[in-house]
Amino acid sequence: MELEFKNNESPVLKDGIKNYLIDIDGTITDDVPNEQPERMETCLPFPDALATLNKWFDQGHQICFFTSRTEAHREVTENWLKKHGFKYHSLLMGKPRGGNYHWIDNHIVRATRYEGKFTDLVESDAKIEVFKK
Repeated sequence: MELEFKNNESPVLKDGIKNYLIDIDGTITDDVPNEQPERMETCLPFPDALATLNKWFDQGHQICFFTSRTEAHREVTENWLKKHGFKYHSLLMGKPRGGNYHWIDNHIVRATRYEGKFTDLVESDAKIEVFKK
């Protein structure tokens, strides 16, 4: 793992290492709502997601899954990730449901909308909202 701890503070990523925060449902597999966790038994990962995320993990990047699944679904979620061979560092449960997120942070936040296929990321100019000066 490429984390550096100093004085019991939060880890600092080394230069060149990215911290990927990745949704599960509808992004790496079918969209399985909290109300239908039994569907996790039969849904398969999107092949390009598995290969790409494991490649990023092997390159030393941090992989954190962030899902609107509740804590009650942690075990089935972890079992599904393990069954299909996803490599990851952490799993955050309880993301707000919906999709109109507006993340405000004092650090640079980069967002990439999943549109049906995982590939290598490329740079692109995009319109963003910023605080009025």
